[in-house]
Amino acid sequence: MPDLPDLSSATIDAIVGHVGRSTLPFQRSHREEQHATAFWFNELVETTAEGEVIRQYLVTASEPARVEMAEFTLRPDVCAPAMSAEKLMMTDFAEGWTHLGDLGVAVMPSAALHAHGARKGWRWTTDEITDGIAATEEDIVGLSESPVPAYLLGHIAAGDSSREQAVVVGQITRASNGSIRWMGDLPQGCVGAPVFIGAPLSGNSFKLVCVGVMLPADGHHAIAPFDRIRSTLGAFPPNTTSAFDGAGADPRTAEPKRRWWRRRS
Repeated sequence: MPDLPDLSSATIDAIVGHVGRSTLPFQRSHREEQHATAFWFNELVETTAEGEVIRQYLVTASEPARVEMAEFTLRPDVCAPAMSAEKLMMTDFAEGWTHLGDLGVAVMPSAALHAHGARKGWRWTTDEITDGIAATEEDIVGLSESPVPAYLLGHIAAGDSSREQAVVVGQITRASNGSIRWMGDLPQGCVGAPVFIGAPLSGNSFKLVCVGVMLPADGHHAIAPFDRIRSTLGAFPPNTTSAFDGAGADPRTAEPKRRWWRRRS
């Protein structure tokens, strides 16, 4: 097993290199509140002779997704060509999310986001958390009450509009009842962010695992585990509505009949 500094550095490099463009900061529009982070997740629907069929979502914590109007801050590297405006406004924001039972997690199908970009003449150039990175039940069961290094990829609200991305280093533990806890700082703006570990393999190798979604603090910093998120998705088919308000566009013309953004890879 690599020693901790080497494994930690390698894990951070893997996060930045493989999923650095997977996160989007957002907040309640026109107010300095409800700062949070969302991220792209590609669910593997099926594998055929023609390739893999992917269903894509934005994922975040439930609480910040309940505001009626919100704005995403766009970095130049997540869209091409780069937008002149740094903000993407969304009206009826809360209606676009489906809340996954009592997990504290909300998901939004990404079809309307892609349709909006196409209407405006640009496309998303993001990374995504994939099925190969999202934690399985086996990954979660492998955690214990002994703390292990963990890494949150979020956008800190630091009193200005930049919402810089940061890798926040902490630890996670798994209690006997199965709950997962983050131990360390949780900067403002990082609720809803993905949390990762570098799970050691044989020799000096490891695999990058997205353990789950950071939830708002309530006495402790809980993480909604990804194995439960994936198992719950099928029982809670997400809403199809997601509206935008920007550059004079009609906010209700985001391909209402197109439920999913799907691709074969």
